[in-house]
Amino acid sequence: MNKFTLLIATSLAVTAAIPAYASSTDGKCGAVTGKWMNADAAKSVAAKNGFEARRVKREDGCLEIYAIDKNGARVELYMNPVTGKIIRTKRKS
Repeated sequence: MNKFTLLIATSLAVTAAIPAYASSTDGKCGAVTGKWMNADAAKSVAAKNGFEARRVKREDGCLEIYAIDKNGARVELYMNPVTGKIIRTKRKS
């Protein structure tokens, strides 16, 4: 392989890897590796933490859970999809 071909091949490989790296580290949960829990498991974790989960969706590398807290206030929970750790709680008005 000549130098030019090697340079092109290396450039293509690096360019192809950038989106995969960015998507795994861009999110609020950081680089998440492992099997993601399903919505029912996420709702169960939320319930154990005192929240009544209404809706679960994937957002920025996290599970975003729309829930009601123990005071009846609407909240958004950001949960690590593998460990179930609640990363952030955001009160909705």
